[in-house]
Amino acid sequence: MRFGTTENQQMIAEMLKSFGEQNIRPYIMEWDEKQIFPVELFKKLGELGCMGVLVPEKYGGAGFGYSEYVTTIVEISKICGSIGLSVAAHNSLCTNHILMFGSDEQKDRYLPKLASGEHIGAWALTEANTGSDAGNMQTTAVKDGDDWIINGSKTFITHGLSGDVAVIMTRTGDSRTKNNSTAFIVDRNTAGFLAGKKENKLGMRASETAEMVFQDMRISDTQRLGEVGDGFKQALSILDGGRISIAALSLGIARGAFEAALKYSKEREQFGKPISSFQGISFKLADMATEIEAAELLIMNAVFRKSNGLKLSKESAMAKLFASEVAVKASNEAVQIFGGYGYIKEFPAEKFFRDAKLCTIGEGTSEIQKLVISRELLK
Repeated sequence: MRFGTTENQQMIAEMLKSFGEQNIRPYIMEWDEKQIFPVELFKKLGELGCMGVLVPEKYGGAGFGYSEYVTTIVEISKICGSIGLSVAAHNSLCTNHILMFGSDEQKDRYLPKLASGEHIGAWALTEANTGSDAGNMQTTAVKDGDDWIINGSKTFITHGLSGDVAVIMTRTGDSRTKNNSTAFIVDRNTAGFLAGKKENKLGMRASETAEMVFQDMRISDTQRLGEVGDGFKQALSILDGGRISIAALSLGIARGAFEAALKYSKEREQFGKPISSFQGISFKLADMATEIEAAELLIMNAVFRKSNGLKLSKESAMAKLFASEVAVKASNEAVQIFGGYGYIKEFPAEKFFRDAKLCTIGEGTSEIQKLVISRELLK
């Protein structure tokens, strides 16, 4: 395993720090308060290569690997978790699903616009009554000649309203049977593809989360991703990489909260000295820094395995589980270090605190990660 950062990672970090200070930080509370999903920002990020980090250059992407991808998500999330979440979902779910399992024709058609940020991607698996029980999906696809008729709904979908392209998981067999799921690519303007409810969330409020509804939506078999019945297998593979994404998102939020708390502790004085000089505060900072570094090492291990084609279900689940819980703990401690100001929206700690919790829920709860890890251990 390689320790340290590459020249590409350093370049990405410096670029995004400069970009973020100018284009993200001044607006984060306005976007948060009003739940604005800043579509134009993602077009700018597309120009920087951040919307197609893993996409090969022949499709208009940056052509980087997972190390550079993690750096991208971490640096954006240090400033705003909402934007980091949307960039992660676009890259690792929708775009990556097409990249990994799409036909040459599908890749040629969809990847260039996704990689440039011209199109926003969505990935639809979760349903209101199934949650982690994906084998019992109620969204069905029924073959009708050379077409498929899709009915059902998806909930908690990132970019559920604004996504131009969606990869949707459907049930094409009986509930809870093997090989009962098939994935399809759907364009937003398809008849029968309806916008549902937008969720009013605790945190990550500038990352759009909404319902998707399908009413007798007819699509061609050419929109099918891979073989009939392979959808759930594809989803599990996508989620292995997705867990790295959420781990990176968590790491960015944790670092952002830690850096804000460290800076404040050096500036805030009590009894004639900075509060960082008090053991109660300095020990909090020491614990935060240690756990953040441990989370990074777990992520690096998962990235190493992903980059070398090794099995990584256990390692990505460990990284996601630990990093997400560290994000919650670090942001909570940041609020505590800020004291009363940690509860005030003019200061950064409260937003990190609100944003962090989603990391323990999205793309598999902490409990599901433990289930994945324990199953791998007990094989």
